[in-house]
Amino acid sequence: MTDQTPSASFEQVTDVSADAPTLIEGLPGHGLVAAIAVDQITDQLGLDHYGNVASDEFPPVVTFEDGVVQDLVRVYAGEDPAVMTLESDLALPETAYEPLSQCVLEELADDFGRAIFLAGAPAQSEERIGEVTGVATTDGIREDLLAAGITVPDDPGLVGGITGALVRECYQATVPAALLIVRSHPFLPDPQAAKSVIENALEPLVDFEVDTTALDEQADEIQQRMQQVAQQYQQVAEEQGQQQQVQTGMFQ
Repeated sequence: MTDQTPSASFEQVTDVSADAPTLIEGLPGHGLVAAIAVDQITDQLGLDHYGNVASDEFPPVVTFEDGVVQDLVRVYAGEDPAVMTLESDLALPETAYEPLSQCVLEELADDFGRAIFLAGAPAQSEERIGEVTGVATTDGIREDLLAAGITVPDDPGLVGGITGALVRECYQATVPAALLIVRSHPFLPDPQAAKSVIENALEPLVDFEVDTTALDEQADEIQQRMQQVAQQYQQVAEEQGQQQQVQTGMFQ
């Protein structure tokens, strides 16, 4: 009997000899906060293209940059600072959540020391845009969050989508991981929320410095460029009946 379980595979394309790097997830979600922030980190730190993730469950599209075709889901890495990033050019359908999560745990977990996942959540007021809270899969990561000055909420909550699936896999496999929840614009791609999570959470947590000037200077351009991704993300969510979850995020 043939195994019909959807799967994903990782193909390494270059060697990066980083010592227990931190994996930072930047898959498209609410406000495109993770995608914008991690794109900036990858660019500013000059991370190398480390490999690609492929799956039949990914959308049947091809993406390109600077006139060159590239894989939809990519991993970048660098040695100083020791950082890996996980990126996708488009939102992924629900059927891709499990195979991608399992691939990260089974084929990449040995390559990183801990993981940080980013989830945007709609801000209830303009003043709250950029607020960051964090939760952890282990007591050690919880202490790291507190030491970095990141608020750890007392109230219960939930996060769905691909980010929730990845965090769940890490928790079940006892992989040290943090989930950063960032308050962002309710409807638009939000470079300012991305800037906030970089400066107020990722920099102290990972101990690196990232120039976020472009997120101020090119805010309108970034917002327009990301709007197409946001529309596709919205369409995927509506098709899967997840609109309520996308809008409410983690906390009411």
